[in-house]
Amino acid sequence: MEQKTNDHKSIWMMISSMLIFGTIGVFRRFIPLPSAFLACARGIIGGLCILLLVRLKGKRNTGRLSCRDLLILVVSGAMIGANWMLLFEAYNHTTVAIATLCYYMAPTIVILLSPITFRERMTVKKAVCAAVAIAGMVLVSGVAGGSGENVVSIPGILLGLGAAVLYAFIVILNKKIPGIDAYRKTSIQLLSAGLAMVPYLLLTGGFPTEGFSLSAAALVLVVGIVHTGTAYTLYFGSMDGLRVQTVAILSYIDPVSALLFSAFLLREPLTPLNILGAVMIIGSAMASEIRKAEPPAPQGLPEP
Repeated sequence: MEQKTNDHKSIWMMISSMLIFGTIGVFRRFIPLPSAFLACARGIIGGLCILLLVRLKGKRNTGRLSCRDLLILVVSGAMIGANWMLLFEAYNHTTVAIATLCYYMAPTIVILLSPITFRERMTVKKAVCAAVAIAGMVLVSGVAGGSGENVVSIPGILLGLGAAVLYAFIVILNKKIPGIDAYRKTSIQLLSAGLAMVPYLLLTGGFPTEGFSLSAAALVLVVGIVHTGTAYTLYFGSMDGLRVQTVAILSYIDPVSALLFSAFLLREPLTPLNILGAVMIIGSAMASEIRKAEPPAPQGLPEP
């Protein structure tokens, strides 16, 4: 029997966090800076925001992390940085809607990898959900003839799918370190994500020297403080007042709102086949998470 009841404050906190995440693609379009730099700044600023929040709340992490757990957190954090960089670059090469839908193939990738990584049985339901999502991805990609040349971008699609693959491995790594406080885990991963981008920026000359304006700096701060620190705080803060299934369902406000913001704010086109593919991808991901028994509450980073 479920012990939690959904309170209104927690519901609105979760909805707010998902809507914030849904706007990040729009903000990326107006930041004329390298994707690696944006990922670096987002991780460091967001991580510092979480640490500040923990300090203000007076929470102390007295337990020591094992070397194994710390290594997994740092490695998964570095993967988050690379994951963000690929996603931000995908936004530059295709529409926000298509990049987001490619990214939301991550749950399907986790399902396909589960028999290998967790020795989980591939049920008929999981297999059907994965097949529907893959078919939806074909429609979204435009391979089926649903998009014009101005929308289809193979590099953008591959970058989005690459980000999805990385996120799937991040989810798998997070499952190997249960029982760690969500804020502590998130702060380590975010800071690792930002710092992991520094060597890449040094090697590629990705630190912006020209075109770095006051408006660009302000938007970077918004992405770090609002889209990362604030959104993750609202997300984790809502957990205690929501059933796990409610969290799973409300989390799909993120991709749906991203599609709507893409269409109405950026005037990016969506064909009927694109929309059908979106319904198939998001619907199959939602269906795969519906279980008879409630699973443990999520403790890792939400998407994106």
